[in-house]
Amino acid sequence: MKKSIKIFAVSEFLILASYFYSFEFFINLQVAFLSSFFVIVGSSFAHRKMVVKQVESKNIEKKRDLLDEIEDPHELYDDEPINDASVDELDLKEIVKQEKKKIKIVSLKSIKEGGRASVSSFRLVPYLFLILGFISLKNNELLNITIYLPSLLSGIVVGSLISKNMFEDQQQF
Repeated sequence: MKKSIKIFAVSEFLILASYFYSFEFFINLQVAFLSSFFVIVGSSFAHRKMVVKQVESKNIEKKRDLLDEIEDPHELYDDEPINDASVDELDLKEIVKQEKKKIKIVSLKSIKEGGRASVSSFRLVPYLFLILGFISLKNNELLNITIYLPSLLSGIVVGSLISKNMFEDQQQF
């Protein structure tokens, strides 16, 4: 946590130092940095929260290896034994039931879980800040796109570093 605070403090100090260059540069850099920083950290936190919730509820879908999916996308070479019984001995109703279980149906529960993660306040509030910050710069005639757009990258980098550090610290406990 201390490392995350240090990274944020150093980046804010550098942004504050840009005030001595020009106010327009400073305000564009500050708004863009905070906007992208909050979006990255909020999205990381919301995603982490969703993953932890799925693990706690033991709702983990076992995935195949990527190479296996490429080589056998339709699972034709599975290790499951093939029923070599004659047609008369096969229980077709049971086979159909087993195959239906394999089909992944989009359920209301899965839609609700995915929707809950995408409309999380940890994601919506930063995007709202991004939009309102951009509009306020534009309305006050302070927006300079040549400063604003590259400044978004600084928030993305710092947000990624801080998100990585915060989640590494949580895994140690």
